[in-house]
Amino acid sequence: MSTIDTTDIPETIRELGPARPQRADALRNYEKLIAAARDAFAQDGASASLEEIARRAEVGIGTLYRHFPNRQTLLEAVYIDELQALCASAATLSELPPWDALVAWLYRFVAYLATKRALAQELLNYLDGDAALFQSCRAGLYAAGEPLLQRAQEAEAVRADTNLTEIIQMVGGIAKIPGLEPEQVEHILEVALDGLRYRAPVGQP
Repeated sequence: MSTIDTTDIPETIRELGPARPQRADALRNYEKLIAAARDAFAQDGASASLEEIARRAEVGIGTLYRHFPNRQTLLEAVYIDELQALCASAATLSELPPWDALVAWLYRFVAYLATKRALAQELLNYLDGDAALFQSCRAGLYAAGEPLLQRAQEAEAVRADTNLTEIIQMVGGIAKIPGLEPEQVEHILEVALDGLRYRAPVGQP
């Protein structure tokens, strides 16, 4: 299991969430619990039992509670971990051409949304929609995505008359269309993203 490189994560979310353990064995258990919780939430929803998560992680329930004293703490940790992974991925795409890098990140954003929606809904049972957690995560998302969009616009790969807010709203809206198979979502997204391409005005080369 790979650890996220925090140097690639915007400062706004780098320090969010519970501190990762320093001891190697404790860190392994922490990461196993995060991965197990992510899978359980994706499969069973954010109400998946903590006992089931501990079982999936192959640790005792006491180990889970040592790292995450309650359900809210675990939900926040998985929510933040998912966003940190999305933000860190932006830096790994810098070797790709500007258009390819932006599109690859947006597809990762769609995958992130699948987990985020269930977690955010459950977290709203504990937190206000304007809580610092959500504000910091939104800021981190933009800090990661803005450079990819700016690079693509400067390379005239993406039209200049849009911004990341509009793109996120478009992509997020497509990802939330109910009743579609993943292949349909991907096709609609491909068509929509093609509309972002820069096209020279008529009469210009």
